[in-house]
Amino acid sequence: MPESAPLARLEAALPGRVAADPETLAAYTADRSGHRSPGLPLAVALPETVEEVRAICRIATETRTPIVTRGAGTGLAGGAVAGPGELVVDLTRMRRILEISAENRLAVVEPGILNGELNAALAPHGLWWAPDPASKDISTVGGNIAMNAGGLLCAKYGVTREAVLALKVVLADGRLIEVGHRTVKGVTGYDLCALMIGSEGTLGIIVECTLKLQPAVAGEPVTLGAFFDRLEDAAAAAAAVTARGHVPAIMELMDRRTLECIDRRTGGDLASGCDAYLLVQCDGAGAFDAADGIRALLEAAGARVTSTTDPAESERLWALRRGAFPAIEALGTLLIEDIAVPRDRMAEAYARIRDIEARYDVPIPTTCHAGDGNLHPTFAFRGEEVPQRIWDAAAEVFSMALELGGTLSGEHGIGLLKRRWLEDELGREQFDLQRRIKGVFDPLNLLNPGKVFDPAG
Repeated sequence: MPESAPLARLEAALPGRVAADPETLAAYTADRSGHRSPGLPLAVALPETVEEVRAICRIATETRTPIVTRGAGTGLAGGAVAGPGELVVDLTRMRRILEISAENRLAVVEPGILNGELNAALAPHGLWWAPDPASKDISTVGGNIAMNAGGLLCAKYGVTREAVLALKVVLADGRLIEVGHRTVKGVTGYDLCALMIGSEGTLGIIVECTLKLQPAVAGEPVTLGAFFDRLEDAAAAAAAVTARGHVPAIMELMDRRTLECIDRRTGGDLASGCDAYLLVQCDGAGAFDAADGIRALLEAAGARVTSTTDPAESERLWALRRGAFPAIEALGTLLIEDIAVPRDRMAEAYARIRDIEARYDVPIPTTCHAGDGNLHPTFAFRGEEVPQRIWDAAAEVFSMALELGGTLSGEHGIGLLKRRWLEDELGREQFDLQRRIKGVFDPLNLLNPGKVFDPAG
């Protein structure tokens, strides 16, 4: 069937909201992963209603047109990269808040709303949605759910999965299903809502999200900054914090290379005289007592610790952490990776990364969500294509994570970036089972084909 056939039908279904000009299409060939498609997608459709998404999927199925669902394009695994012959379904115009229920602590929203935008609307109700990736001001709720995004607050408030009650999902053939529950409890049938969360656009298109909200945190948070002479000591101290039963809202570890990049960007001196910096925040009832206990642990581990309750100073410090990746970009093109290890193996993981860095002669600045053992080794290189030595170094990092009892991805997902290593973690039996599950939902393999599962495999 000629390419014009799906285009003509799409333009009839969404008048004025189907783009096929090269300039527009080029923006959809890449996301924040560093990957770029070698060619332009077929078109971009911009639906505004659930029924329009259903119509798009029916047309795509009837014309055998592959679909790549897209939110803000802030993903770091290549999951939203669109290539030749593929139709992009851009959900950023579906951004309404459909309901806020303070009594039930839930909100019902469309997938294109931004995290920060949603929380601004929830604040007057004394509520907030906890998922807090560093990109919260530019990433969409639907994208966060599709990737099961993590972020700074996961150790205390959980990853995105813990903050979703129910979803409406359009399948590849246009059918609409509702999964999950509005109720706090619900155990009827298989948990297809959990299956959709983190499915990276390969099983269906999320068109409505019922979210679990948190009450606003009372009181002023306490923020600690701890300077360590040895990176491994900082990682061990972070593990000791959780081992002693403390649950800080945020605990972020930055190595010296990261600090040097931040200092160059801001004119600061975080890297002056230290090998690592641990940033900790305690919130809610008991924040001051928790901060005192954590401070004592950090000082016993040899850290020089500062503290503040000033909101402006706290925000300044967290802005430095949120700006770590933009600061690291001064080193060149980045491959931002994402592994997680048991918390008591963080120090060993850092030591192994430093060894890989030295052997491959490549800078690997590494930040860490130290409250949950989620490390972000970031490989810097020159040029647009990832050199083979970078892939070789990354492969060693992935193998190391698995050897330490960890995982290939704590929050970024698999996408294009890690699909070649997925079977190494899952094993053949589970890998085959997961591919068969995709086939049940998407028998024609139209939804994000080539993502998560390597076609070459």
